[in-house]
Amino acid sequence: MRSGEDGLPPIVHYSYSPSRAGDTAIKLLDGIAPGTYLMCDGYSGYNRLTDIRRCTCYAHIRRYLYEAIPSGRGNDLTHPAVQGVMYCNKLFEYERKYAEKGLSPKQRHARRLKDEKPVIEAFLAWADSQPVTGSGRLSKAITYIRNRRNAMFTFLEDGRCSLSNNPSENSIRPVTVGRKNWLFSKSVEGAEASMGIYTIVEMAKIYGLSQYKYLEYLLTNRPSADMTDEELDILAPWNEDVKKACSKCENPDME
Repeated sequence: MRSGEDGLPPIVHYSYSPSRAGDTAIKLLDGIAPGTYLMCDGYSGYNRLTDIRRCTCYAHIRRYLYEAIPSGRGNDLTHPAVQGVMYCNKLFEYERKYAEKGLSPKQRHARRLKDEKPVIEAFLAWADSQPVTGSGRLSKAITYIRNRRNAMFTFLEDGRCSLSNNPSENSIRPVTVGRKNWLFSKSVEGAEASMGIYTIVEMAKIYGLSQYKYLEYLLTNRPSADMTDEELDILAPWNEDVKKACSKCENPDME
C-alpha cells in the first residue's frame, strides 16, 4: 500500500498475507475512515470493503486493450483496441499537463470535470457499442471496462485521487524482482520480517536517504510498539533530524 497524491508525506507499506482471500483486504484496511478513496486493481477481494470509494486504475484498462491489439496493427485506428487505447492515452495526457502546470488538487478537480469527464463518457459509449463475442482478448478488455463503469468516474470527485495504480505498481516491483531469487520465504515470520525491511528501505528511497544509514539509525534507536506517535515521528524518514543523520553516503556501495 502507499499513500495517494494528498500533499502529505508519502508512505509506502508492505505486508504479508498467506492468501488472497477477501478477508485479507478487510484486515489490511481495518480502521480506515469511511469514504476514503482507494485506488486499486480489479482484485475482487476489495469488493468486501463497503465503506470506501473505489477508484478504477486506467493503466490496467489500457493494458487489457494493448494486449488485444494484433501484432503490427498498433497504429491502425480502425481497430477497436487501438481506439480504446487512444481514449486512455487522452486521459493520461491531460494528467501529464496538469502535473507540468503544478495544479493544486482543487484546480485539478475542476479541470478534470471539464476535460476528462467528457472523455470517459465517450469512452464508455464506445465500449457499449462494441460487440462482445467469445473469449478473445478484445472481448475480455471490453467486459473489464463495462464491469468498472461506476468506479471509472470516482477519481473525478477529488483532485487528490490518482488516475492509475502505477505508483503502487512501481513500489511492488522490487518485491517481484526479488522473488526470482527466492521462490518462497521459509516461514510466515520470515515473510513478515521481509515486508518490514522492504517498508524501511523503500521509505528511505522516497525521502532520498541512505538506506544503510537509515537501517542503522533505526536499529540504534530501537523503535517499539510502546512508543507514542510523537516518539515514532522522531524516527520517521520525513523528520528533519533523520534527513540530516541519514543523508546519502559518498560511497555508492553503502547505498
